[in-house]
Amino acid sequence: MRALFDKTLWAAIVVGVLIIFAVPFFVEVYALYNLTVFAVLAILALSLGLVWGFGGILALGQSAFFGVGAYVYATVAINMADSTWALPASILAAVIFAACVGYFTFYGRVSDIYFAVISLTIPLILLNLVNSASGPAYQFGEVHLGGYNGIPGVPPVNNPFDPSDFLSFEGMYYLAAFALLVVYVLLRLFLASRFGRVVVAVRDNELRAELLGYDVRLYKLAVFCLGAGVAGFGGALYAAWGSSVGPNVFSLAFAAHTVVWVLFGGLGTLLGPIIGSFVVQGLSTWLGGVSRINPEIALGLFFIAAVLLLPSGVVPTLRNWLRRKRTRGQS
Repeated sequence: MRALFDKTLWAAIVVGVLIIFAVPFFVEVYALYNLTVFAVLAILALSLGLVWGFGGILALGQSAFFGVGAYVYATVAINMADSTWALPASILAAVIFAACVGYFTFYGRVSDIYFAVISLTIPLILLNLVNSASGPAYQFGEVHLGGYNGIPGVPPVNNPFDPSDFLSFEGMYYLAAFALLVVYVLLRLFLASRFGRVVVAVRDNELRAELLGYDVRLYKLAVFCLGAGVAGFGGALYAAWGSSVGPNVFSLAFAAHTVVWVLFGGLGTLLGPIIGSFVVQGLSTWLGGVSRINPEIALGLFFIAAVLLLPSGVVPTLRNWLRRKRTRGQS
């Protein structure tokens, strides 16, 4: 395990902790509120970065597991008036859902392009189901799914087994920020492990990995379920942050934004999706306050320019530039 904690990982942990504690001293309350949800959405971006960038699975509908986690958290937290079991329930629900989808697709030998199409239809199906769930038959305990209106009054995260002690506004920021850091570190350790290295080998060449005796379907299913669990955890924090959850978490626009975050930050990296999420969401929030500019059009133009100027993404481009500069310095 010590070998897994290399110098770069320790440096990332130290820098991350310093940034998390320093940010509240330099930003206003509104900015801290936005940074909280940026961190939550970055967890979703990390899940797609893992599944797509390292698992080679083009899960265009990765946001569906985020939505499942959000709705499960809202249902369990309201009924139990406690988030202690709501958080693990949201992760478990997303993993079970992903296991069902992945089993029939991976073990059914569905090709990559067809899997991408299937994964994109999942949030569409869930969107239609949730939008139509407005009758009395769609009530679970005290929670009504609410159809287009969603579920209001979702309780924030409380201290374990103490429903009366909710996290403060600043506490929610620290929870989201440290959750992002912990997820990043755990995924780094996973990819450095033997299992993670096999996952990457399967991405690079499925046939070669299969000829070496590895069950390609099992490894793809495992990384797909892991990514779904991460996304479900992010969805639970999202519902707790916004005190509500609605069908928008299953929209195609939201699914497309997740893909943009990963591509902009850099596919095949873990830091890239985090940077992409923060940059794109920060730009979107700023554009939302400029009444003369359509945020969607501006973001579309920005992404086109980014693809043309940085085709491999921000992190890989910066990494290659530093490597070339270091090589020139040594010569």
